[in-house]
Amino acid sequence: MEQQLHHHLPQKNSPVLLKPCSENQTSMGSIGILEKPHAVCIPFPAQGHINPMLKLAKLLHHNGFHITFVNTEYNHQRLLKSRGPESLKGLPSFRFETIPDGLPPSDAADATQDIPSLCQSTTTTSLAPFRDLLAKLNDTASSNVPPVSCIVSDGVMSFTVEAAEELGIPEILFWTTSACGFLAYTQYEKLIEKGYSPLRDASFLTNGYLDTIIDEIPSMKGIRLRDIPSFIRTTNPDEFMVKFVLDETRRARRASAIVLNTFEDLERDVLDALSSILPPIYAIGPLHLLENQVDDKALEQLGSNLWKDEPECLEWLDTKEPNSVVYVNFGSITVMTSDQLVEFAWGLANSNLPFLWVIRPDLVSGDKAVLPPEFLEATKGRGLLANWCPQERVLRHPSVGGFLTHSGWNSTLESICGGVPMICWPFFAEQQTNCWYCCTKWNIGMEIDRCEEGRGGDPREEVDDWRRGPRDEEKGHGVEETLHWFLPRVHLPRIWRKLSAEFF
Repeated sequence: MEQQLHHHLPQKNSPVLLKPCSENQTSMGSIGILEKPHAVCIPFPAQGHINPMLKLAKLLHHNGFHITFVNTEYNHQRLLKSRGPESLKGLPSFRFETIPDGLPPSDAADATQDIPSLCQSTTTTSLAPFRDLLAKLNDTASSNVPPVSCIVSDGVMSFTVEAAEELGIPEILFWTTSACGFLAYTQYEKLIEKGYSPLRDASFLTNGYLDTIIDEIPSMKGIRLRDIPSFIRTTNPDEFMVKFVLDETRRARRASAIVLNTFEDLERDVLDALSSILPPIYAIGPLHLLENQVDDKALEQLGSNLWKDEPECLEWLDTKEPNSVVYVNFGSITVMTSDQLVEFAWGLANSNLPFLWVIRPDLVSGDKAVLPPEFLEATKGRGLLANWCPQERVLRHPSVGGFLTHSGWNSTLESICGGVPMICWPFFAEQQTNCWYCCTKWNIGMEIDRCEEGRGGDPREEVDDWRRGPRDEEKGHGVEETLHWFLPRVHLPRIWRKLSAEFF
């Protein structure tokens, strides 16, 4: 099997990207089709996981793979709604399939699903339908596709490892987090053994305990407990998300390899630390820059946005001065309260800066995202509100001078590649870890103090203060200087050749 896979991907001395086969060539006969290596790609069913997995799948397809891309039935329907009824027909050698997510039907067709519930349901219910799908794909009597030769699974969909082991094929786990976020997750077991978690009682969320320095994690000198992915801040010894992280990181050791959407010049120390405790680790990013190198119109038509982009955002940016606009987007799954939304809005208003603010329909938990008329009046002419936008293009636009972000990894990496400094307001999971690295290790952002957990901090004042912060001579110069250092080092990773030769 390994020799068959070697034949279809670039060897160690070949170019990173191969000339793609045309769809006409690949569909000329069943022999040509059946000779292709076949990767089944299955993301965790959330927007920030689907996007990078689709980019990776496109790159594999460009390098000669037949692709089966597996969405949940719920997200499949959302994609059809946002992108049109023809959007998931795919290509002869890039097909879309579905499996159930195990959750009851939702009344809200566009709602972001609850992440802990998704984690629990996929863990307990998805293996059986995934096995059935693999059996269907491998049924040569009824399937006109090559036999499955590898599985590329989201790192937190590692139940797929069992299916790969049963078939005797490689399993590549794609952790869509930063390397630093992934390393922090792998340390949960050690932090529990050392007594950092569970918290003794709820007062430990507000009494300064979260500022405890954690010295036990390699390559993370100076990190605080509050900067560790947030699930560990619990008083419940049976907290499901902690158990989920422990199970997923333990199962990661059974993978053939682990890939991360990062690059070595950014996270070299962390990657070295991970390599000492896990299967082979490969930094294969930034995937969005790699994808931009592929000239394939058919692949460009395959998208993954669960909300419809509003390209008029770019037309509005065209009317603004260079580096003048603050871009605001809290990602695809973050939610906030109505009070937080309003306080944050007035911070933007008081900054007197032009802004582009993406407000998802489900941004406010359990309610509609409604802004006061006074805010709309105060910001008329200098602010634009949108439900969703083409973020990669926005962050490359010359008018954007700052990015107020939740510190999700896709957003952070796209901001680095766009050379845009960040104002970080992390909410949950490894967003705290990404924020800490941006602000203390990489010097490319500053954090908004949260008004939670007794830390003080008023979003209205904090956003207003940022107007002066990054533009202070000392701080601003440091951010710009660091970003300019990173940009030439964001290159097409040579590691793809080694990964291809050893595991595909």
